[in-house]
Amino acid sequence: MSRMLLALEGIAGAGKSTLRDRLLSAAVSEDICLGHIGQFAWLSLEATRTLTGLRAGRPAPTGEQALSAARLDLELHACHNLAPALSLGPVVADRLALSTACLLALLHDRPVAGYVRNLAEVKPARAELTVLLTTDPELCHARLCHRATSRRFGEAPSTAARLADLYEQAATAWTETTGLPVLRHPCTAEPDLDLLTAACLDHLRAAAPRTARK
Repeated sequence: MSRMLLALEGIAGAGKSTLRDRLLSAAVSEDICLGHIGQFAWLSLEATRTLTGLRAGRPAPTGEQALSAARLDLELHACHNLAPALSLGPVVADRLALSTACLLALLHDRPVAGYVRNLAEVKPARAELTVLLTTDPELCHARLCHRATSRRFGEAPSTAARLADLYEQAATAWTETTGLPVLRHPCTAEPDLDLLTAACLDHLRAAAPRTARK
C-alpha cells in the first residue's frame, strides 16, 4: 500500500474542517479507507504543558523550549499515531507541521522558515501533499463570528492576518526544504470546495489502489 499523508493548513475559519468533512464523505463513496488525525500527539506531559500554553497565546520561557516541545510531540505523533494510521490507508491531518511552525514563529518572533526546517526533519511526519487554504482573513473572521464557541488565540483579525502571511512563508520553506508540493487555494465558495476536493481525491486515488480499499 502506498503511503499518503495529506495535511490541511490555514488560519481559523479558512475552511479546513469543511474540506476535511467533504473529503471523508467522498472517500467513503469511493471505497477509499481514509483516516483522520489531529495536529498533536499529546503523549508527553511536559510537551503538552508547553503546547497548551502556546495554543492559548502564551510563549514558552524560550524559543528553544517551545521548539523542543513541538519537535518531541511531532516525533511521538509520527511513531505512535501517524504510523499506525497510515498502515491502514491514507490519512488526512487537520493541521500539522506548518501550523505548528507558524504558531512558534508568531509567539517567539522568529523566522518561520527555521521552524519549518526543524520540524521537517521528522520525516515520518512529512505530508506528501499539503493543502494551504488561503481564504481571505476578513472572510475567515466573518465565519468565526457566526460560531457559537468563544474566540481563541489567533482568531483576532490582526493576528489572523499575521498568521496568514506566516503560512505563505512556511509553505514556501516547506517545499524548498522537502521538495514536497503545497497546493495553495482559497476556500471561499462552493466551486472552490469542489476544486479542492477533486484535487485531493486525485492524490488519494493514486495512493489507495483498489486492492487497498475496503
